[in-house]
Amino acid sequence: MADSNIEIDEGLYSRQIYVLGVEAMKKMSASNVLIVGLKGLGCEIAKNIILAGVKSVTLYDPQAVEIADLSSQFFLHSEDVGKPRAQVSAPRLAELNQYVPVSVLDKELTPEDLALFKCVVVTDLPLHDKLELGDYAHKNNICFISTEIRGLFGYTFNDFGEQFVVEDTTGEESLSGMIAGIEQSADGIVTCLDETRHGLEDGQLVTFNEVQGMTELNGCEPRRVKVLGPYTFSIGDTSSLSTYSRGGLFQQVKEPSRVNFASFRDALQAPEFLFSDFAKFERPAQLHVGFQALHAFSAANSGKLPRPGNDEDAAEVLRLANEINDKCEQKVELDAELLKKLSYQATGDLSPMVAVFGGLVAQEVLKACTGKFMPINNFMYFDALECLPIGFEPSEADLAPTGSRYDGQTAVFGRKFQDQIANYREFLVGS
Repeated sequence: MADSNIEIDEGLYSRQIYVLGVEAMKKMSASNVLIVGLKGLGCEIAKNIILAGVKSVTLYDPQAVEIADLSSQFFLHSEDVGKPRAQVSAPRLAELNQYVPVSVLDKELTPEDLALFKCVVVTDLPLHDKLELGDYAHKNNICFISTEIRGLFGYTFNDFGEQFVVEDTTGEESLSGMIAGIEQSADGIVTCLDETRHGLEDGQLVTFNEVQGMTELNGCEPRRVKVLGPYTFSIGDTSSLSTYSRGGLFQQVKEPSRVNFASFRDALQAPEFLFSDFAKFERPAQLHVGFQALHAFSAANSGKLPRPGNDEDAAEVLRLANEINDKCEQKVELDAELLKKLSYQATGDLSPMVAVFGGLVAQEVLKACTGKFMPINNFMYFDALECLPIGFEPSEADLAPTGSRYDGQTAVFGRKFQDQIANYREFLVGS
């Protein structure tokens, strides 16, 4: 339950209140959120939820800023290189919203630290650490989100625990309509006025008011609907009620939905996918294996990811992917070319991908905090390989890092592309 004493700045959050409602805003204002990893993606997520108005945001990323981080993390400056990411990002993020305290977890992160938070978002961590955090979160009913982007590839995963309550699955206004008649019968058939479509679906709940004659229905306990047609529906036995005279309105009563989420560990073995593009129906299962292969490669190489454009590293990622796939209950047919591109782009970090996933994951955080709108259940994978030029076959030298802030972009599109856009002049109208 949201604290009824929480005050919301309706001037600041007016447009958000219009979408979410006051009660959802109060729930959000009582929610503490932890963000693990403050590269571009983690910073974008933090920015969005700070602006949204949660109770507090805690940041964890003790790793030193690298020059390549500046490609997508817009709160970092060149003079920050070598300093802890979370420490330098926190004061700049705090300036976004005076109502949201931003702090840094300046100790080694342990699963027990998650107990203070409603929702935890993990970006840049080894898979072993993610699994430990995910296990603790699932056991203690803490909403857990894991997300990563690798060049033009990305995924997000939700575990909001068992029996997570979604108060409103759609956010749409409750349906209502005028009544022309109600039968006094075992089926209790309701007919809408002037053949107005009711828009209801089987299993939804309705109540009534302003009904004359059959007054027992006014303010009654919600009755479950069986749709008989676009203008009629049944509400069950009304034979014991008074005879309907005239008038009346039906009003839909939204019913909370309970959703069971699998833990991160269980979902890795038996994933379910939300498809972002049905033209790429087979890719999510392959990318699910591919991202695990990247983690396995990193674990075997002291935390280093495959080198951009390196065929030897790509072959090793493919070998690891085949090993992982052989152990899966549901084996998939792997596309070697797709996994090669994933390996090539493993160190890629693009600000447009950061913006897309940062907005998407921030929405999932708000769903976790408010129970408003249906969250993603399990995994969603996405790729934007259409952004690559047709016939794009860069050399390893063209993709290799040069110690520039644009290395994350060069790892995907190459140095020639980077040199080209460096000479472009853009004139932006509107903001």
